[in-house]
Amino acid sequence: MPPRHDLARIRNFGICAHIDAGKTTTTERILFYTGKEHAIGEVHEGSAKMDYLVEEQERGITITAAATTIQWLDHQLNLIDTPGHVDFTAEVERSLRVLDGAVIVFDGVHGVEAQSETVWRQADSYDVPRLCFVNKMDRGGADFDHSCDTIRERLGANIVPLTVPVGAADTFRGIVDLVTREFVTFEGDQGSDVKRQSIPHDIQEEMEVRRAELIEGLADVDDAIAEIYLEGGEPEIETIHKALREAVLGTKLYPVLAGTALRNAGVQPLIDAIVRYLPSPLDRGTTTGHVPDQPEKDVTFEPKDDEPLCALAFKIMTESHGDLTFVRVYAGQIKQGKGVYNPRLGKHERPQRILRMHANDRQQLDAIGAGEIAALVGLKNTVTGDTLCTKDRLVALESIRFPEPVISMAIEPRSTADRDRLEEVLGRMAREDPTFRVSQDAETGQTIISGMGELHLEVLKNRLLRDFKIEANVGKPRVSHRQTVRGAGKASHSFERLIAGVEQKATVEIQVAPGTPGSGFTFENKASPIDVPAQFAEAVEEGARFAADGGLDMGFPVIDVAATLVGGRAHETDSTEVAFQAAAGEAFREACTDGGVVILEPIMRLEVTTPSDFVGPIQSDLVRRGAVIEGDELRGTLRVIRGTVALNAMFGYSTTVRSLSQGRAGYSMEPAGFREVSDEERKRLTFED
Repeated sequence: MPPRHDLARIRNFGICAHIDAGKTTTTERILFYTGKEHAIGEVHEGSAKMDYLVEEQERGITITAAATTIQWLDHQLNLIDTPGHVDFTAEVERSLRVLDGAVIVFDGVHGVEAQSETVWRQADSYDVPRLCFVNKMDRGGADFDHSCDTIRERLGANIVPLTVPVGAADTFRGIVDLVTREFVTFEGDQGSDVKRQSIPHDIQEEMEVRRAELIEGLADVDDAIAEIYLEGGEPEIETIHKALREAVLGTKLYPVLAGTALRNAGVQPLIDAIVRYLPSPLDRGTTTGHVPDQPEKDVTFEPKDDEPLCALAFKIMTESHGDLTFVRVYAGQIKQGKGVYNPRLGKHERPQRILRMHANDRQQLDAIGAGEIAALVGLKNTVTGDTLCTKDRLVALESIRFPEPVISMAIEPRSTADRDRLEEVLGRMAREDPTFRVSQDAETGQTIISGMGELHLEVLKNRLLRDFKIEANVGKPRVSHRQTVRGAGKASHSFERLIAGVEQKATVEIQVAPGTPGSGFTFENKASPIDVPAQFAEAVEEGARFAADGGLDMGFPVIDVAATLVGGRAHETDSTEVAFQAAAGEAFREACTDGGVVILEPIMRLEVTTPSDFVGPIQSDLVRRGAVIEGDELRGTLRVIRGTVALNAMFGYSTTVRSLSQGRAGYSMEPAGFREVSDEERKRLTFED
């Protein structure tokens, strides 16, 4: 087993960005300059090490988060390269849940883009310290200051540039390190020869102004720098580094660096900044969870190997020879062949092998300790979000939040022989991907698979047909609708039935009301225990929740509804949990009908980037699709149209927007919630139903 690094010298970080910002290209340079790879992999050639899936190489995009471990300046860097496409945002979510820091890559031409905002919010939700890397400074239209302005304005981030480009596009010739006051160039065939020299005279005055802005920004968040600044002094370089590190760790400030990964410039200073400013596991401090089933009782763990085990399973990867379970260890150790306890399952699981991953390559370890990330082989029932611990010190860590699928399609095996195999493979894929759902249409008996978008379902379909060699017929993608209630409703339902010779009786009275957006289904018990005894109250909640999941008149799941048990009646001898569950389901459905059922459709936040010549036709087409245009702005040499639109109206849009712009426009979407369907759409859905 390789020697364990001092925890202070470990950096667990991710690379995140909007699609096509150059995230994987930046990662490939990091691998090369740290000596992990002997040649630079290129995304456009399909040779990027971190994009190892066939689907990734063919499409030139990252689909699944890939992990690797590298060394730099006597530090161990555990890096996760995440996808940039919104359909695979769950990969970013679960990565940020376990990482200590992140590098957010921005396109130097476009600055902040739609998915940039999404990943920034995800990092905010887990309080992850960040560095910013403005990439593609060699591109036509690249504008470092404009990119920084969009980070400040659209993300509300307190940023300070640490390195700034000298020139842009064809005139780009290097960067200036504002901390050390040096002009840095990257020479040799692959930019490996980093040359530091005095700042050229023609830009020296400008760079002094920029450095003063850096010190002023630091003075706003650091008392030591503020004191020196107010006295008119000059802080030492190490004092600046120390202040930057403390500000980054406290998420008070986000340093910005510049470069062009494709042209091999600016990446080495970025790696230096990762080591210098991003946190170690020690910096992140204690990990707090709660006693399972007792959320009010906290349990804390120090990041030490001799603590009881505390780890989180954050990703499952399905392979033909056995699933890999990726874990982050917060405290204690996991040893090969020694059991770990899963409190959700209430039993031990035994890792047969422990692997340190380098994309699809792997190195076997005997054990991993606090602060490390690795993959385990042999955990058969652990799923994403499960905590692993010891039986004598139980803990449940905060799990991982995932968005609901918004698009579905039917899939049917071509033969009876394929049916069992299809069911098995779909089950494994659902275990791997928390945003992939499998269900059965109660009326048709069809198997329905659901995901985050057209691309997501296309990738899943290709895996089924190509990787798992399943012979199946696949339908066209369809939007996954939801239902809710327009207003308050109330209903009482009595259940009386003879089942297996036993009389079953129960009466349940339920009230429903619209919930807050995003609340899903909530339940409250306000019934007297005399009317509904405590032993039946849980069955009532289960019955109502099952009815909500199963849908109402049209079978769409019910969301954003607050259900309240307000009354009922139990029979002295003939009431059962089954009777109360059944009565609750019917009472809930009837109460929703009384409140007025509303059909909802998923709405997407949309950005279209296009040359100005094509703005008119593109906007006209969007309006025809029912989009609400919220505005457009000039970003470099391109116009960016922003708005919201129903997902159902956007099928096949990639072909349309290319046709309208001679192939020069692109677009991105992200979920923005649900809204009530139009009368026309409701009629269409009712007719189809």
